[in-house]
Amino acid sequence: MTTIGDVVLIYFKDEPTFFARIESIEADIKKDWFIVEFLILAIPLRAVIWILREEYINGVPFTMEGNPVRIEAVNPLTAESDSEDRKKTAPQKEPAHQGGKVIPFAKPKKGDRKVTE
Repeated sequence: MTTIGDVVLIYFKDEPTFFARIESIEADIKKDWFIVEFLILAIPLRAVIWILREEYINGVPFTMEGNPVRIEAVNPLTAESDSEDRKKTAPQKEPAHQGGKVIPFAKPKKGDRKVTE
């Protein structure tokens, strides 16, 4: 079951629209309905509250104002699986050009000699 602290992906009209974190889940006065607070993970951060059935929280599609909506739990990645995925999908880089000139970022201090070519 999706629960407090989980990150979810919200689909709107069958398109992935935004990520959110579930901040709270409380029982509503209507039987089998819950008040769910989401923190939308976008800039700026925004909190929304939806009243949902448990099955909606767990991925069963529903509608809001006639538009299909679905909540999908996001499985956390481990550092190892993320780096393995990057190795598989990242294009191979060309080796760095050898023999280039090194340019320091620091400004010369008073009294340092200038290097000219």
